[in-house]
Amino acid sequence: MIRSVALSLAVLSAGLSLARAQDLTLTGRIDLVRARSSASLPDPSNVVVWLTPLNGSAPTQGGHGNASTPHAQLVQANKRFDPRVLAVPVGTAVEFPNRDPFFHNVFSLFAGKRFDLGLYEAGGTRLVHFNRPGVSYIFCNIHPEMSAVVVALDTPYHAISDKTGRIMISGVPSGRYQMQVWSELVSPEALQGLTREVTVSEGGSSLGTIRVVEGEPPPRSHKNKYGRDYDRPSPPSPIYDQK
Repeated sequence: MIRSVALSLAVLSAGLSLARAQDLTLTGRIDLVRARSSASLPDPSNVVVWLTPLNGSAPTQGGHGNASTPHAQLVQANKRFDPRVLAVPVGTAVEFPNRDPFFHNVFSLFAGKRFDLGLYEAGGTRLVHFNRPGVSYIFCNIHPEMSAVVVALDTPYHAISDKTGRIMISGVPSGRYQMQVWSELVSPEALQGLTREVTVSEGGSSLGTIRVVEGEPPPRSHKNKYGRDYDRPSPPSPIYDQK
């Protein structure tokens, strides 16, 4: 009996080791270029790349209200969101802490996850569950210069390019995947053209160079949560702003 149990544990351990050995780290590079000149941009960061399994479902993430729900943060500091672009698996709870010495009002009403966190003070925080896939454009109702993007994905296999264009996706099992790309600087039609099938194996763990052509620059201005132009407090109030 003891030998049987020991043998079973040994087989299970060997199976787990083999499964871990088959999980690979994929690397690649984003080459973000201008459409007219084909010159590479100096900052190819914040391009999201993700892989969706074609021969099986991706591992499930914690659902809404589940203790295993993954968490992430989008910090408000110095009138900016940090990070500027955040990619998360569907089901992730994203915290929005206010680390500025004045009020913020974070909202997203245009696409993806729609929410309005209301006015909250320095040191406060709010939580949003991104429970469906999509791209959410996020702003502050007080400071028009603040903007961020949360990309919620139906897969844990994703990465965001750094300032050198490098991407790295860890823990990817061997198999066939659909690769998709998102960039705020590229039209949805052009991004669709970058979708392709890739095969992940020990002999092919590189995505190579992904050439992403910049489209028309996105508009710099946007409306507030009421659909109107931004108004500055008159006179300026330190609870809303601080120079």
